[in-house]
Parts: sequence; C-alpha cells; structure tokens
Amino acid sequence: MDESDVENIMKYPHTMIASDGRLSEPGVGHPHPRAYGTFPRVLGRYVREKNVLSMSEAIYKMTYLPAKAFGLKDRGLIRQGMKADITIFNADTVTDKATFESPHQYPEGIKYVIVNGQLAVDNFEFKKLKAGEVLRKNLYE
Repeated sequence: MDESDVENIMKYPHTMIASDGRLSEPGVGHPHPRAYGTFPRVLGRYVREKNVLSMSEAIYKMTYLPAKAFGLKDRGLIRQGMKADITIFNADTVTDKATFESPHQYPEGIKYVIVNGQLAVDNFEFKKLKAGEVLRKNLYE
C-alpha cells in the first residue's frame, strides 16, 4: 500500500484501527507480521514517529469507535460495568518487531495486558491464558 494513502485513511474521523489477521498460535506457521503488531505499529510509527494521529485519537479508533460501531456496549471504555480489557504500554517505546521474514516477534513496550480482568501479559511476559470470549452485538446505547 502507498504510505500516504495509509496516513490519509488513518486521519479520516470514522476510520477504525483493527487487524484483519487470522487467529494464529504463537510460534506456529507463518502469519502476517501484523498478527503480532498492528496496534503497536500504529502507536509507535503513526502516533509517536509520524504524528499522523494523537495518542488519544489512536486509542479512540482502537477501542470505543469499533465497540460502538459493532454494538458492543460493555467494551471500549474504562468505566464501571465494562469488561476490563486494558493494555498498559510505554508510549515512548511501544513498537512492532514482527517482519515478513520473522513474524513471530512480540512487540516492545507493552508491559501488561488485561483481558476480562485477568493478566494476559504480566511484566512483559506472555501468559497462556484463555480469558477472552466471543464478542456478540449487544446494542451499544
């Protein structure tokens, strides 16, 4: 893709940031590198390095905007009654590391990931935790 097209599309107010990567098992097969780094790429490259989006715009486009668009009323915001899906990262160091040649590389700068209130990444260590669930439309209001 043309980099200027990516940047212009990313700036559009209704553009959501997500991955179309398939489910992949860590270390198995040869997935697209974005299976490991879609969101860190946006935060590191397009927010920190290129200033295409502000941090708050990027987080909104990764969280609340998709939750609202897909009718997920218990996701996308940090507030009482919402599912605790939270990523804690260092804005100065977060970046993707996966490449087409070596796709099984975790991103840098993400210290904790909480999925449904359970630690899935604890102090940079990936846990083999199955806390996720199938998301179904529940009409965001």
